Amino acid sequence: MMIEKSASSSNKKLLGFDVKSLTANRRAINVLKGIFAVLPLTFALPVEALQVQVTPTNPKLGDTLSVEINLDNPDNSTNPTVVSGKNTYPAFEIAPNQYRAFVPTTPLEKAGTRTLRVTGDGQVQNLAVNVLNRKFPVQRITLPPGKAGVDATEHELKRVAAFKALQTPEKYWNGVFLKPNAGRMSTTYGVRRYYNGKFAKDYYHRGLDYAGATGSSVIAPAPGRVALVGRVSQGFRVHGNVVGIDHGQGVTSIFMHLSRINVKEGDFVKAGQLIGAVGSTGASTGPHLHWGLYVNGQSVDPTPWRTKVVK
Repeated sequence: MMIEKSASSSNKKLLGFDVKSLTANRRAINVLKGIFAVLPLTFALPVEALQVQVTPTNPKLGDTLSVEINLDNPDNSTNPTVVSGKNTYPAFEIAPNQYRAFVPTTPLEKAGTRTLRVTGDGQVQNLAVNVLNRKFPVQRITLPPGKAGVDATEHELKRVAAFKALQTPEKYWNGVFLKPNAGRMSTTYGVRRYYNGKFAKDYYHRGLDYAGATGSSVIAPAPGRVALVGRVSQGFRVHGNVVGIDHGQGVTSIFMHLSRINVKEGDFVKAGQLIGAVGSTGASTGPHLHWGLYVNGQSVDPTPWRTKVVK
């Protein structure tokens, strides 16, 4: 029996069936199987690039660039941002996992390609956007005695600057913006001017003028909160009697030279609601309404907002 066992054992070794070795090999194979079973799960979850869309597709100076960002795994602690040049613009949520930032362009900028740096989901994407040139007309304005060379007060400048810088997270508007006065448009956006023969450097007409009659109605072009009410008696020498509406998410409207104000700060107004009346207060040559639309502190052309819905 001892001889048979020894022979059997020898035969197993010769045939490669050493039990201990076989067991160890099987364990090693099982470990490798376990590793490779996990690896496909790791590689099956690639990080997708940010989904970004910029409109309009062929922007020109004075247009508002709308940058829509879709995130697959949004970080609720921080919203995406868009950087253009030295300026950083916040993106606000407009739908689940969807954000939007506005980048203003003005007549004082140069046309050409600019880079938008979009950051979100821990990713960064650079987009090249070509902004087309646009010619703006030139006007020569003669201010009457007492109106020429009027300087804004420090109080006026501070209040207006703070108003234009608002970036309220809520979005109040919905649909196209309404015409704020029934009068004809007398001055378009972006006009360059000479005042009493002197060129106003770094100046352009920051809005639309409507030649409405004194006392004619001024309405809110879109919903929002009244965030500024200023009067000549309070030192608003240039703006005159003025109303500012915060439409939310960096978009604001300002209405100047009013003869009457029908709202107070803190009021929430609906589109079409009466907010005041046309006048000629402040630095004005005659009765008219000046409507300025500002996006993240910069004056943009209100016309596209009146003709196309900005979500």
